[in-house]
Amino acid sequence: MNESNYLLFAIKFYNNPQAVTKDDFEDDLKRIKYIKRLLKRYKNTGELKTHLILNHLTILFNMFNDAAVPLLFYNLEHDLWPSIKSFLLFLDRISEYPKTEIGELKEDEYCIEQLKKI
Repeated sequence: MNESNYLLFAIKFYNNPQAVTKDDFEDDLKRIKYIKRLLKRYKNTGELKTHLILNHLTILFNMFNDAAVPLLFYNLEHDLWPSIKSFLLFLDRISEYPKTEIGELKEDEYCIEQLKKI
């Protein structure tokens, strides 16, 4: 995925029968930015809003299904990948195949601890 095909990829996998405008699509896609902001806040301050991130991820998966995973990793900086991987493992959204660099990525231990409390 790259900048030129990112939007087409997102549109192809978008599934929201209640969305009638481009703004609806863009609002749903903004959930990735919200997740990114929450993960950056966690990295900078240590404040992890587990439930809020899970809510955004749930909605994102409802709208984009399994395509949400590549959309997330494309939009997030590499230093946020261990955190998001922890959430995706918790939601059982990372597949074993095909093998990718995500599979070899170490999870964020603090995120895992917080998710186990749920």
